[in-house]
Amino acid sequence: MFPFFRYFNFLFLCITLFLSRPCFPARIVSEPVTVVTTETEKTETHNATWHDFSKFLHAERGSHVSGMSELKKYFHRFGYLSLPETTPNFTDTFDSQFESALVHYQKRLGLPVTGKLDSDTILAIVAPRCGVSDAATHGVHATRRYAYFNGKPRWTRGVPMTLTYAFSPYNMIDRVSMPEIRAVFERAFRRWASVIPVSFQETAEYDKADITIGFFLGDHGDGEPFDGVLGVLAHAFSPQNGRFHLDAAETWSVDFERDQSRVAVDLESVATHEIGHVLGLGHSSVKEAVMYPSLSPRRKKVDLQIDDVEGVQALYGSNPNFTFSSLLQSQNSFNLAVGLQAGLSKWIPSLPLTLFILFFSA
Repeated sequence: MFPFFRYFNFLFLCITLFLSRPCFPARIVSEPVTVVTTETEKTETHNATWHDFSKFLHAERGSHVSGMSELKKYFHRFGYLSLPETTPNFTDTFDSQFESALVHYQKRLGLPVTGKLDSDTILAIVAPRCGVSDAATHGVHATRRYAYFNGKPRWTRGVPMTLTYAFSPYNMIDRVSMPEIRAVFERAFRRWASVIPVSFQETAEYDKADITIGFFLGDHGDGEPFDGVLGVLAHAFSPQNGRFHLDAAETWSVDFERDQSRVAVDLESVATHEIGHVLGLGHSSVKEAVMYPSLSPRRKKVDLQIDDVEGVQALYGSNPNFTFSSLLQSQNSFNLAVGLQAGLSKWIPSLPLTLFILFFSA
């Protein structure tokens, strides 16, 4: 049997290893960002379009909460809930019809299906998102989650195809310079062009362009009014309409290091998403996909995922120079890194216990 002091030293080693385990994080955490928050930004954040929906957390069938009728209007707007047949307005009661709509919403957005307004669901509801209705699309597949607009419309200009785009001469923003806006959209269009036999060319002839881009406030005449800070970020119409509108009320950003507003929205991420709609794609239920409907403030999501690529290639075919190998390689590298982190997080907590057992079995 070991002398007592050796037991003590070994126990000290176990405790030391246990206390030092934060060096193996359970998840990858981004570096902290220093954000300078003004009183104006605090007000903007509090008055974000759907912020008040957080009060419905934990509501379930049978609940009656003041203001739930507004949440039902949200579900109606995005295609999950029909207008009531017997009354002119929605009620504040969590009824069976709303429960069914909620389950459909949870399935469609890849959320845990609980039929309740749990934290995951509330976070999804209050997140800024695209204004295109999820009901405007169909064709969610069993193994692939991309979707199309009803009727599966697409551009028909021959193959290879060139589509022109132009910026509104009257409806732009001062917050981001025109050279920066042009650069953002050029990159976004090029990203899609790299996977399909379609090229995009800017033109100064706004009235003749295939795709017309502008920033608008509130009701701007297309039947889809914008709603202010961190609500609907943008919307675009299906082929071959080509209208592409962004909410001028948002704090659009092209550089988060330069722009420290906590309500800043990445212009390139939204541009890339809406171009997918312009090409005929609906919303994906894959959270990592560019075509997922929501985007958090200060988040950049511009890289096309396999689901995005397969969806658009089903409409237009593949760019002859594109291969999935490079896309798969980059995504597999990311998944491997996440998997290793998860593996370490599962193994490390059991290490002190294992050593403790060895200690007392010595």
